[in-house]
Amino acid sequence: MTLQEIKLLHAYNSWANNRIFDAASLLPTEQYMQDMKSSHGGIHGTLVHIVGAEKIWLERFLGAPQPFLTQNPPPSLAELKTVWEKVGFDTAKWIGTMSDRELQETFTMKTQKGDTYTHVFWQAFQHLINHSSYHRGQIITMMRQHGVKPPSTDLILFYRETAKLK
Repeated sequence: MTLQEIKLLHAYNSWANNRIFDAASLLPTEQYMQDMKSSHGGIHGTLVHIVGAEKIWLERFLGAPQPFLTQNPPPSLAELKTVWEKVGFDTAKWIGTMSDRELQETFTMKTQKGDTYTHVFWQAFQHLINHSSYHRGQIITMMRQHGVKPPSTDLILFYRETAKLK
């Protein structure tokens, strides 16, 4: 995977997360915060998980992991979006320091459980994007359960929309 492809995946992830945050902002607070018995509770819990995972993977890439965001989650959508925007900015900044060659290199990290793994940077980044996509799908399902038409976050739609910008 090349640096250009990583930049494109990051742009897609930001675009898709923005769509989810925008749609979530239209929900009544009760629906947004409701525990829907999903893997991370409800919409807010799942968004906290997405943002927390993106944050911790960036910290792992940088070699400085912090406690997971769910240990002290932002209590509102607005506060969570502020954290997410900083993570997105910092991720873009980190990507800007990488090269095609460096993306092929490995890094070693420790999970919250204490397990140690060595990953190739580009593979871990690709995982981060896939992970966020998976959980955005859960949020879309929860929105449908609330009777709300969710946004589309399909990769092909991102390509179609960004092609119009050129």
